[in-house]
Amino acid sequence: MDPIRIAHLTDLHVGRVTPMRVQMDAVDITNEQNADFVAITGDFVCHSQLYLDELKSVIERFTSPVVCVLGNHDYWSGADEVRDVLRRAGALVLDNQHTVVTVRNQQLQILGLDDAYTGHAHRDNAVRGLRRDIPTLGLSHIAEEADALWHEGVPLVLSGHTHAGQVTVARLHELAVGRFAGHKYVHGLYGTRSKDVVQSGAVYVGAGIGAAVMPIRLGERGRREIALFELGATPGEFAEHHTEQPALEGRKPSEEVRRKRHIAVVKKREKRENGRR
Repeated sequence: MDPIRIAHLTDLHVGRVTPMRVQMDAVDITNEQNADFVAITGDFVCHSQLYLDELKSVIERFTSPVVCVLGNHDYWSGADEVRDVLRRAGALVLDNQHTVVTVRNQQLQILGLDDAYTGHAHRDNAVRGLRRDIPTLGLSHIAEEADALWHEGVPLVLSGHTHAGQVTVARLHELAVGRFAGHKYVHGLYGTRSKDVVQSGAVYVGAGIGAAVMPIRLGERGRREIALFELGATPGEFAEHHTEQPALEGRKPSEEVRRKRHIAVVKKREKRENGRR
């Protein structure tokens, strides 16, 4: 196929912690790449809806079509409101569903998995009716969801959530995000792009643009990141910043942890609703 160029951004976290200048610079740099479309994998806001107007202005600034999924911060802040702003700004939001787009006379299937961290990912819904005769790209805020998506015929998944650890000096990102938080995939490319390995695939974890707590980014891999992908190009055809790397041990969240995450979303929603009364 004629390579399709995708710009991948994640974790914008539009709000007080990340200056709007950083957000707009990220958009401008992305626009300069002339991507066929922009994929954004969640966490558009931080902990509130105070900056939804600013988020709308960021999304509207992209000159290429935007396809996206939500993240945990979007649910904590109000998924319905974030989703509405994104759609009014012209973005295509995929909630456990897939669509087929035509790019330069070529078809590409895009699957969007809703946020798994807060328990809103429903893979069965997302893959229902998935075509196996055209290339497929997956979007998921949580990278570990890629393991199951590979078996469903989704060979490449783009994700975020980890911010690459933000502090990557002395491999602190692998200690904090990997060992303590239990993530198998922290930053960069994992898995394989080889067609010779049955039921396998690759996942890319972006370092993100914004920050949710402190705007600290230290180390080579902790920098803000816009990742470019040429779908259809042969691996090794050009120099890559991040090559395939082994996954960390990882640890699945327990039932208790998942329950607490769900309760947190409900409590935050109830607090917002009580504040409006």
